[in-house]
Amino acid sequence: MPLSHQAVESFKILKPLARGSDHVFPNLGDQRRPMSGTTLNKMFDDIGYGGKFTPHAARSTASTILNAQGWSADAIERQLAHTERDLVRAAYNHADYMDERRRMMQAWSDFIDGLCSGAKVTPIRKAALAT
Repeated sequence: MPLSHQAVESFKILKPLARGSDHVFPNLGDQRRPMSGTTLNKMFDDIGYGGKFTPHAARSTASTILNAQGWSADAIERQLAHTERDLVRAAYNHADYMDERRRMMQAWSDFIDGLCSGAKVTPIRKAALAT
């Protein structure tokens, strides 16, 4: 899966925190296993965002924004690990849209960096989506 330069740097910073585990986010009880799939949801609950924000919501938001930016829907779906339904085709297409996905992930990280730096954001309202 292609990663932006920013994501690679983040993983370099996180690696020592994994305390030698093969997993970037190891299970605290058994470092041979990855963190539980519900850990992030629990964390959001604990900090008061329960029912307001989930990791899946972040994926949905990214998909919405990337589609609005004009990236290929197929490249977006592959990057989000949504697989080809045709099993024969899927077996031969591990690198589907790889060049576009690399560019898209770098553009996404640059977009997020811009937001963090105070870039102007135009809110999307339900009424605007209905037209």
